[in-house]
Amino acid sequence: MNILVANLGSTSFKYRLFRFEGCREQLVAKGGYERVTDYGRAIDDCLDALRSGGHVRDAGDLHGVGFKTVQGGAVTGCLTADETVERALEDTADLAPAHNPPYAAGIRRFREKFPGVPLVALFETAFYQWVPTYANSYAVPPAWRAAGVRRYGFHGASHKFVAERSAELLDRPDIAAMVQGLYQYGPRPMPGAELRVISCHLGGSSSVTGIRDGIAIGTSMGLSPQSGLPQNNRVGDLDSAAIPYIQKKLDLSLAEIDRQLTKEAGLLGLSGVSNDLREIRAAARAGDRRAETAIDIFVHSIRHWIGAFWIELGGCDALVFTAGIGENNAWLREAVCAGLGDLGLYLDCERNESSPAETDLSSSDSRTRVLVIPANEELVVARETRRHIAALPPVLVPAGA
Repeated sequence: MNILVANLGSTSFKYRLFRFEGCREQLVAKGGYERVTDYGRAIDDCLDALRSGGHVRDAGDLHGVGFKTVQGGAVTGCLTADETVERALEDTADLAPAHNPPYAAGIRRFREKFPGVPLVALFETAFYQWVPTYANSYAVPPAWRAAGVRRYGFHGASHKFVAERSAELLDRPDIAAMVQGLYQYGPRPMPGAELRVISCHLGGSSSVTGIRDGIAIGTSMGLSPQSGLPQNNRVGDLDSAAIPYIQKKLDLSLAEIDRQLTKEAGLLGLSGVSNDLREIRAAARAGDRRAETAIDIFVHSIRHWIGAFWIELGGCDALVFTAGIGENNAWLREAVCAGLGDLGLYLDCERNESSPAETDLSSSDSRTRVLVIPANEELVVARETRRHIAALPPVLVPAGA
């Protein structure tokens, strides 16, 4: 079975082709295009590249296309990417303006190009469907809650992969198996000792999620991907009173405030150097105080959310670092883990510096494991697309057709 995963940005289209043969799963091709103005042409170019590479002969060799859709409000989970999904993406476009419109447009174009190929949307909010009401609610008026103002959470594919893979690494195959079928069958009680994991997805966009027995119990992101930790150029958490205050103080329109908070804030706004942590780190090491402060604020926010979930979970069996920043920056992991010995977490500094792809970085006397698990969101989308297609009822062909 060939599953194509389409990653759509406002001006980009990236793809990965996975092949499933029994229990074997393999990434067989990947590519992408920047400065896309015509998704139809980009999709054609993608198919041409897969054909010329000998991976598929035509659209008939594609058994499904998966999309890592972001925000659909009440519409969430792993779903057939139909008109209902399109409308949900369009209705909540204000909450994810860089993501929802491209995905809605891309789904339409794929349906036009490949009318017989199943299309599947895996929402980033899906992993948080079972977060308790007290952990996903804001203290807003009832009409706001009725309109859908709540914590939804994002990076769901990444945190789900961490939930499954950490359970395997911690010798809990029962939990790993449950997480595999989570979107098809929902959560179920796990007998035996509970497994408490805190997952840190740290990249251009970052979030921290608390996970008990494979199920999310809360996350740092909220109504939109603009919240939580400081992002590369998005603000993260902000007191709501700042909006009307700065609107009057600087005589700015709401549109301009929104633009600045999503384009000129975050690590970029804090450092004044870049939205790339590598460049900010270089500037900090050269003595740039703003860059140093940006890093301090980022680390503080990560630790803040880890602490919140540590208490909520009643402990932590594994602290996991994933995504580009979390996987590739030993100095950041050391800063986040500093001074946690009283909580039973001890980092092996030599192991941490070696930064292998997937490893346990904790010392032998640490009660809490410190894991690096490389992110693999596209594989999660491909797996869930495959499972969703397999669960669909067979298409009945009329007699004589």
